[in-house]
Amino acid sequence: MFHQPIEAPSTALVRPVRLTVMQGQARVSGDPRVELTTVLGSCIACCLFDATSNVGGMNHFLLAEPKGGRGVDEHYGAYLMEVLINEMLAYGATRPAMRAHLYGGANMHSGMTRIGSANAAFATAFLEQERIPLVRSSLGGNQARRVDFRPARGQARLRLVDDTVAPQPIERPAATRGDVELF
Repeated sequence: MFHQPIEAPSTALVRPVRLTVMQGQARVSGDPRVELTTVLGSCIACCLFDATSNVGGMNHFLLAEPKGGRGVDEHYGAYLMEVLINEMLAYGATRPAMRAHLYGGANMHSGMTRIGSANAAFATAFLEQERIPLVRSSLGGNQARRVDFRPARGQARLRLVDDTVAPQPIERPAATRGDVELF
């Protein structure tokens, strides 16, 4: 079921047009038939909407900010958050009316760098700095998420992806002395 933070327009969603938002992308629409979708692990999806202009959008970023002075590109939240806001403004949204949802930021593998936590902290701080209210979020944990977002209405549906759906790692026997392991 879609979470509906605002009164929806009376136009029923007929034959939805599903658009996948991949890593490094931002998409914006005011078409009530459009549904944006993505699957997240440690990545973050920010869904913005403006209820007064019925415009919304979603981005999907892999990492928060580059390390070591490297340039910012489409894989970083520092870039894609600005792209999403600017696209929203180009479609007629106003900054004071924007509201946000944040999803993702899971730490998928124990013992590895907590990239998901860093991404979630970045996205939350970015919205606070830009004074965009966060009205809904599902961040952290260790499960992947599937997010469907109807941008013109600000409606979102979140589903956690069960670990049994993901392929399990293949255990290979340890190489003994003199054996060669090809990979």
